[in-house]
Amino acid sequence: MKKVMLSLITGLMAVVLAACGGNEESKEAKNDDKAKTAETDQQKDQQKQMEEMQKKLEAQQVDEKKTVALVNDEKILGSDYNSVLQSTQGQMQQMGQDPTSKEAAEQVKKQTLDSLVGQTLLLQEANKKGYKASDEDVKKQLDETKKQFKTEKEFEAALKKSGMDMKTLEAQIADDIKFRQYVEKEVPAGEISAEEIQKTYDQYAEQGKSSGQEVPKLEEVKPQIEQSLQQQKQQEQLAQKVEELKKNAKIDLKI
Repeated sequence: MKKVMLSLITGLMAVVLAACGGNEESKEAKNDDKAKTAETDQQKDQQKQMEEMQKKLEAQQVDEKKTVALVNDEKILGSDYNSVLQSTQGQMQQMGQDPTSKEAAEQVKKQTLDSLVGQTLLLQEANKKGYKASDEDVKKQLDETKKQFKTEKEFEAALKKSGMDMKTLEAQIADDIKFRQYVEKEVPAGEISAEEIQKTYDQYAEQGKSSGQEVPKLEEVKPQIEQSLQQQKQQEQLAQKVEELKKNAKIDLKI
């Protein structure tokens, strides 16, 4: 409504200026009005496109209570699928790809199921090896989560919106703790050599220079490079571990 009123006022001002003999001012006012109208139309188009994209993304979701896969007779529900699906869609969009195209939709679905199956297998293995999350550790992480919200009411509202209750959240936190314990003990990051760091930095520097960006010194980014390489190695080792676990696992995909 405010934008419509602004447009009307601008138009009236143009008429007044014309009556006073201000032809140039009238032209400028009209041009300004046209620019604002064009900008408003563009914003409306962008908003419409975003809404249409959101509908397409949501169309890829499944019923939250539906069993999407069985991994060694353990159910993976639609609620878990939808959560990972949104993350997969977001990653694809960040890479400048459309996750709603026919080909991409199949890729998103496969990646989401692969991720869920892998996580389930690794967590089952962690449970089998006796990794546990103490009540104290769960409470500590829960308190850290609550700190992200200004009030207890905000936290409870966010929890409700996510479709979880406190018991489910605490169970997820416990699984997260066990998983991190498993990764730390079973898949250690290992040492990263100076040669590996230098090679990665050289590639980074070359990309920066070719795009005209200022490249920081190696000493400034060395810790980040080392951490990134460690995470990359861990992910590769976890992927290998998942493939090993799949050989003796009973996996039944339902979608």
